[in-house]
Amino acid sequence: MKLHLKLALATAVLALAMVPAAAVAVPAYHPGGGPHYHPGTPPPAHAKAYGKRCQGQSKKHVKGEQGTAFSRCVKAMARADRNPGLTAKKACKALSKEHMKGQQGTPFSRCVKGVAQMRKEAARS
Repeated sequence: MKLHLKLALATAVLALAMVPAAAVAVPAYHPGGGPHYHPGTPPPAHAKAYGKRCQGQSKKHVKGEQGTAFSRCVKAMARADRNPGLTAKKACKALSKEHMKGQQGTPFSRCVKGVAQMRKEAARS
């Protein structure tokens, strides 16, 4: 046999040997493999759902600002939850204090209110 034919045959054998190894390395996809929550049952203890308190905030990005009003609110909620000594005003300082047409209060005031409600519910539990 000629040398280039031997090399081609060896390459083909190696390629065929790699196929089963690659198939074993990739985990199988199992739909619905995540956590199972049922309607009406409370979420697990580690679920915080800061976004629920920030629902009224805008999710539109404004040029020149970092993130959206919603994302800043969620971050402020998380920051206030991690640091009990941090006041709601300091936690929400990144949010705008300008009134939006058609919305009640400012993004800042809604965030402060959300932090107060979150802390009140945490004190009850």
